[in-house]
Amino acid sequence: MRVEQLWSNARLATLRGDLPGLGVMEDGLIAATGESIVYAGPRAEAPAFDAGTVHDCAGRWITPGLIDCHTHLVYAGNRAREFELRLAGASYEAIARAGGGIVSTMTATRAASREQLIAEALPRLDAMLVEGLTTVEIKSGYGLSPADEIKMLEAARALGEARRVGIAATFLGAHALPPEFAGDPDGYVDLVCNEMIPAVAGLADAVDAFCEGIGFNTDQVRRVFEAAAAHGLPVKLHAEQLSNLHGAALAAAFGALSADHLEHLDEAGIDAMARAGTVAVLLPGAFYFTREARLPPIDALRTAGVPIAVATDCNPGTSPLTSPLLAMNMAATLFRLTVDECIAGMTREAARALGRLDTIGTLEPGKRCDLAIWDIKEPAELVYRMGFNPLHARIFGGRT
Repeated sequence: MRVEQLWSNARLATLRGDLPGLGVMEDGLIAATGESIVYAGPRAEAPAFDAGTVHDCAGRWITPGLIDCHTHLVYAGNRAREFELRLAGASYEAIARAGGGIVSTMTATRAASREQLIAEALPRLDAMLVEGLTTVEIKSGYGLSPADEIKMLEAARALGEARRVGIAATFLGAHALPPEFAGDPDGYVDLVCNEMIPAVAGLADAVDAFCEGIGFNTDQVRRVFEAAAAHGLPVKLHAEQLSNLHGAALAAAFGALSADHLEHLDEAGIDAMARAGTVAVLLPGAFYFTREARLPPIDALRTAGVPIAVATDCNPGTSPLTSPLLAMNMAATLFRLTVDECIAGMTREAARALGRLDTIGTLEPGKRCDLAIWDIKEPAELVYRMGFNPLHARIFGGRT
C-alpha cells in the first residue's frame, strides 16, 4: 500500500476506547497520507507499506497530539496586581465586585486592536505548542459588546492561520456584566441572545456561559442556551465553581458538550451529566491559583461513568497557565487522577469535550494525523515531571 509517511519503531499510546488503559502497542507504527492516519497499530499486523518518507522513532512513545479544551487564550493586559491582592487575603469574588476580575480584562481587551490581541496571544499559544498541543479551544468573553466579542473570535481564528494548530472558537458573551449594563443583567442577556449569538453563529463553534453568583443565574443561562440552540450551536458551561446553582444539570438538559470547574457539583448534577454524556472538564490550574479547598467530586464522577477531561483554563485572572503538561501533573497531585486519566483527559476526553472525537483525540485510521512524539521511557513521565518538556516532535495534520 502506498502512503506518504510512516512512523516506525515506535511505542504507541493510541487512547483507543476499545482497548484498556492507554491502548498501548509496544512495537507499533503509524502510516499517513495527506492529513489523515491510514494505519496505527502493531507492526506485525500492518500491511506492506510503500512510504514516501519513513521516520525511525528509535523506540520513542507516540500519543495523540495534546488538546486543551478550555482556555481564554485571547485577551489584553494582565492581572498581576490582583494576584498580589489575593496573596494579601482578598477573595476572587471581592475583587470582582470591586471592579476587578473579568471587567478589568474587558477594559484592556476593548482598547486593543485585533492585531494586538493576536500578538499578545501568540507567545501563550507557542508555549503550549512546544509541549505537544495540536488543538486548542479559545473562548471570547472579555469584549462583552457585539463588536469586541467578534474581534476576539476573529483573533482566535487568526491564531490558527498564524500557526499550524486546530482552533475551536467558543462564544462566551455571558461571562460577566459590562459596566454599561450595571443593574440590568436581563437587559444584557437580551443583547447576548438577540444580537450577539446571531452575529457569531458563523464564527463560533459553541456557546458558553458563566453560571455563578457573580455571573449569570440559571434562568439567564437557559435563555442563552435556547438562543444557541436556535442557531444550531452546541453549548458548554462554567458551572459549580464557587457555589452550586445547579448549572451542570441545566447544561446537561441542553445536551451540553461539557460542564467545567465543578468543585460544588452535587449528585443530581452528576446523574444528569452521566445521562446526557456531558464531559466533566477539570481545571486544576484555577483550583491551585485561587487556593480553593473544595475538590470536585472525582470518585462520584468515576462511579457514574462521566467522562473526565483536563484543561489549563489559561486566563489572566485565575489560571495564567500555558503548560498542558503541568496541568496534567496538577490534576494528578491535586485531584488524584491516575496517569491514564490525565493523559486521556488531555487527548481523547478533551476531544470529546469539543465534540471532535470523530476526527482527533486518538490514534486511529481516518483521524487527523496529529501526533506528539516523546523522549520518555513510559507514559507516566508526562504526568510525573514538572518544568521539564520531553517533546521530540509535534505533528499536525501529517506535518512536523
